[in-house]
Amino acid sequence: MIELTKTSVMNLENAMRGARNPLNSWARSDSAYDADGEYVLGENDLGLGTRLCRSGSDHRKFIRQIFVSVDILAPLYWWKEFDTYKVGTVANSTSTMHKIQAKAFERDDFSHDHMSETALACLDSMIACLEERRLLFLETKEKSYWYDMIQLLPSSYNQLRTVTLNYEVLTNIYYARRFHKLDEWHTLCGWIETLPYAKEFILSRGGEA
Repeated sequence: MIELTKTSVMNLENAMRGARNPLNSWARSDSAYDADGEYVLGENDLGLGTRLCRSGSDHRKFIRQIFVSVDILAPLYWWKEFDTYKVGTVANSTSTMHKIQAKAFERDDFSHDHMSETALACLDSMIACLEERRLLFLETKEKSYWYDMIQLLPSSYNQLRTVTLNYEVLTNIYYARRFHKLDEWHTLCGWIETLPYAKEFILSRGGEA
């Protein structure tokens, strides 16, 4: 299970201006803001950006300056794979260390969309144990009960993070993960495809589209 919300794409205008710096071709820029405040690329700028992206990483440096912020709710087993992308990403997460005891444990706190009935029964048993430990911790403040929760917590536990990255990172993610066995990566790649100018700047990577 994965949910992506509150998507915001930023700095497109500045990135495109920078793309024109090498040839001092700013006068050819034909992009502008529309009535909704969205920066819309004109034919010249879109064509230039597309050509640069198709020419490889040395030429598409401008997409490193197109930033994306998104809230991602996903299980810990998926975050473990996402955390391989360290360069060009920033994330603030909800804290299991500080807030694991703040609410009752429920089945929907865990990714279980592919679990069999047997696995669901095991999950429910684990949830009951975690909830018992949580209540004991709240009652006694005994740290051993807190450790029980932390060390028993399954990797299917869903965590929310606010993530900031850029189009270059998204390009690398898309081509590395689009055929991954985890459905979460397929959902994320589908989200990437919906971003502004993703077809031209992300999905047409030179020699690999």
